[in-house]
Amino acid sequence: MTDSHWNGRWLAEQAIDLEDCARRSALPDGFGWLTATGAIDDSQPIHTWITCRMTYVFALAHLRGVPDVAPFVDHGLAALRGLLRDTTNDGWYASVTPDGTPYDARKAAYPHTFVVLAAAAATLAGRPTGPDLLAEALGVVRAYFWDDAAGRTIESYAPDWSDSEPYRGANSSMHMVEAFLAAGDATGDGAWHTRAFRIASHLIHDVAAGRGWRLPEHFTEDWSPRPDYNVDRPADQFRPYGVTIGHLLEWSRLLLHVEAALPDPPSWLLSDAVALFGAATSRGWAVDGANGFVYTLDWQDRPVVRHRMHWVVAEAIGAASVLARRTGHDDYHRWYDRFWSYTQAYVLDSNAGGWRHELDEHNQPSAAVWSGKPDVYHAYQAVLLPHMTTAPSLAGALANGAVSR
Repeated sequence: MTDSHWNGRWLAEQAIDLEDCARRSALPDGFGWLTATGAIDDSQPIHTWITCRMTYVFALAHLRGVPDVAPFVDHGLAALRGLLRDTTNDGWYASVTPDGTPYDARKAAYPHTFVVLAAAAATLAGRPTGPDLLAEALGVVRAYFWDDAAGRTIESYAPDWSDSEPYRGANSSMHMVEAFLAAGDATGDGAWHTRAFRIASHLIHDVAAGRGWRLPEHFTEDWSPRPDYNVDRPADQFRPYGVTIGHLLEWSRLLLHVEAALPDPPSWLLSDAVALFGAATSRGWAVDGANGFVYTLDWQDRPVVRHRMHWVVAEAIGAASVLARRTGHDDYHRWYDRFWSYTQAYVLDSNAGGWRHELDEHNQPSAAVWSGKPDVYHAYQAVLLPHMTTAPSLAGALANGAVSR
């Protein structure tokens, strides 16, 4: 094991770098998409999911005692209660132009999960407007996105909620798990933790386990898998074809947060987390001759999109650290070191700061799927998790002083 990768000072330095990148993303309203050099990308609208993720990161930083970040949390909350909010029809636009004109007005579960996450973290961080925003966001989720009878997530609607898209997605459902865990911590209402468990039980213990840990990402309205969805657009940012390796790793970690949330968790949460991590590393790591995780695989475990995404190795770091702590097995420590060594060699951007969001199959900078550096959320969690006890949510852990090392 390489002690430097667990060293608190070194990890704190990585956190400071990511916080600096996040500060650069501030706009008059919300937070913007950064270019590869760390400047605001004026060609992009203001995305709700980016504003939420940056607000969430600043809330975590505030909980960690980082000075002068509280105004950034409040800045994000103001945008979510202002420019990005649909005050006519309720809910949040997916994105708007700087003058507030809806750019993507459809009401999708994905950005709404991050409204809940940001508001929950801000509430736990003691920001004054956090609780009201959280109550509003949870009300919208209960009204439109949560199917209580099925214990599952509805995907999206027209801007006025007049229709429901005939599609169900594992991606938004996964992030709903994360949001519900944080909501439970922020409100003290364990029903949100139970809802998170119900989603995980369906998608992982039923669907993924029954398919050899090859999790379908796309489903019909009745949750029948659609294995050929986007076969002609395999590199889609949010709905790629095939098996998304990074989501296996993300789910692996989330199952252990769900385990921590339940008073009497079933044993399969740990065993499924172990199996997902094993499937991701054996099928996705360095499978085409170069280090790093490929983005997607087909249903025969063959690489489809071979580009390497920063968020995948960030989730791998987080999953390995949580599994190492939960099981005590040295294999996870070794994987953790391997992932960090790769990240240091290829992903960290020592010139412009932050993490390169995408590399090609030769580990050279690329922008085939993602341009610039719109996101520090995955990376920031990766540098915090090694020194935190596993709780339902990171914000809840920090609010309770749950630091393990």
